Amino acid sequence: MTKIEPLGAVRERVLATLRQDIIAGRLRPGDRLVERELAERFGVSRVPVREAIRALVAEGFVLFETPRRTVVRRLTPTDVKELFELREALEVYAAGLAASRATPGALAELRDLLRSAADATEAGDAETITDVNTRFHDRILAMAGNSLLISVMEPVDSRLRWLTRQNEEWPQLLTEHWELYESIASGDPDRARAHALSHVRANYRSTVRHLFGEAEEAP
Repeated sequence: MTKIEPLGAVRERVLATLRQDIIAGRLRPGDRLVERELAERFGVSRVPVREAIRALVAEGFVLFETPRRTVVRRLTPTDVKELFELREALEVYAAGLAASRATPGALAELRDLLRSAADATEAGDAETITDVNTRFHDRILAMAGNSLLISVMEPVDSRLRWLTRQNEEWPQLLTEHWELYESIASGDPDRARAHALSHVRANYRSTVRHLFGEAEEAP
């Protein structure tokens, strides 16, 4: 007997796949999302596809250009600045907490992630780099030990991953992450916050250059 997948599960599967396609760059800004084509691709009805698209609109990934035309959103300078302002406020704070609360096991996990990032950087594997770097920052957030901080980050986590993917200066990013790790491992919250602030602002400038081809002051 064929097991019927619940509608909610179908929606989440379609949503997760489309979200990852956008983050990874398989669906690029300006690309259309056509219900009929997506329903055929996933082998489902249009209902879960329509619901998934509405969720992506709410998350800030796509927009309705007209009632009949849905496209992947193009990040604007304002979008990027606002997201980095949020990163600066939360990640700098989290780095300071992580430095004061880090355990040997948590630090070992960060080192393992950085080694994986180094391998992916050498291979030029953009999707793996994005995934590992996201996990690196997620681990620092977990090390901070503040559940409210995590809950504040969750609604924008996917958009931050999308933004991170725009920075392709991977060797520099890896160097900055090693420096951030060393500052957290030192157990000095002030040093960790300073490195986190420098990292976020450098990442902001790199992202703006990549997206808009222009220099921009850090938020």
